[in-house]
Amino acid sequence: MNTNPFPTTQYLGPETFCNRVIEAESIISNITNNNSTTLTAIRRMGKTGLIFHAFELLKRDIIAIYVDILATNSKLDFVNVLSTAIINVAPEKSSLGKKVWRFFKFLRPVISFDPLTGNPQVSIMGSEEKAENDIHSLLNFLNGLNLKVVIAIDEFQQILDYPKQNMDAWLRSVIQTLPNIVFIFSGSQRHLITQLFADPGRPFFRSTQILHFSSIPREIYGPFIVKQFKNNKRNITLQLAGTIWDWASGHTYYVQLLSNRLFANCGKQISDQDLNNEIEKILLEQEIIFYQYRELLTKPQWNLLKAIGLENLVTSPTSSEFINKHQLGSSATILRSLNSLETKEMIYINSGENGEKNYSVYDVLLKRWLQAKYRK
Repeated sequence: MNTNPFPTTQYLGPETFCNRVIEAESIISNITNNNSTTLTAIRRMGKTGLIFHAFELLKRDIIAIYVDILATNSKLDFVNVLSTAIINVAPEKSSLGKKVWRFFKFLRPVISFDPLTGNPQVSIMGSEEKAENDIHSLLNFLNGLNLKVVIAIDEFQQILDYPKQNMDAWLRSVIQTLPNIVFIFSGSQRHLITQLFADPGRPFFRSTQILHFSSIPREIYGPFIVKQFKNNKRNITLQLAGTIWDWASGHTYYVQLLSNRLFANCGKQISDQDLNNEIEKILLEQEIIFYQYRELLTKPQWNLLKAIGLENLVTSPTSSEFINKHQLGSSATILRSLNSLETKEMIYINSGENGEKNYSVYDVLLKRWLQAKYRK
């Protein structure tokens, strides 16, 4: 059975990775030249996949470590996920692994094994103060290996939720003393990542090369989809592949999701009806979640979200034309709802070429469901 060539949750290698040549080269150049990188993009645009792709292209004498800190709530959690990531890049019987495991014995960790993957997991008990010392010790150990090390910290904005609000200042002071370690910082909450690295008042201001990226162009993604089907003895027209991109609004995850479903559930020749059927099934699966959104939002917030979804893209949400068309009430109410919806990450705001803001629904599936459900 052929592996589905459209992964949605993990990186499967260069063969199933679309484009991002310039972005990957920028990351590798930064690593080579000892510059850390901050990745910024809206959610579901493929930041994590890009990190793993860059890792795949690195020279083999570089130690590449990926750490996802979304589930962490403290420095103690941070040291545990960092320790686990380090152990998993250094098999115990390798020369590097022997050094790593010998070092970890001094931290007195509890080692368990993931029941699904069999990979080791590290738990180091202690106070927040001890955790600081342990993080410092771990990073100093890596720095002292006399090899180049790159550490990618995903969902980096999570440090803002740690009990003590100085994690970024403390970590910045530690990083400055590590000449052999380069960092990649990434996160799904774009406004918080921007706050951490673009605010002159924050410790990480101008400490990294900021790399922003958006959609892979339709003229690149379409042929890639066709090629992936063809390589697996399936057929899809370039026009239909372009329709997938249009439906997904160019968002990497949603392009992959719909392509994945078509590959998994349809025959050798993908048709327009296949596409429509899979879209309908995907939206139906999500419907219960979307109705929950409606219950959690106020009526003005829901009505505004629905209106933005129906329009696809809104440039003037307080204009009389937009308000009257969707019966939204006063502009003051709209401004409050916009702020709330952005905070909840239900909508996102981009700046156009002329500097004007435009508003879109963040979740493409929600947008398409709103259009299917409420468009007259």
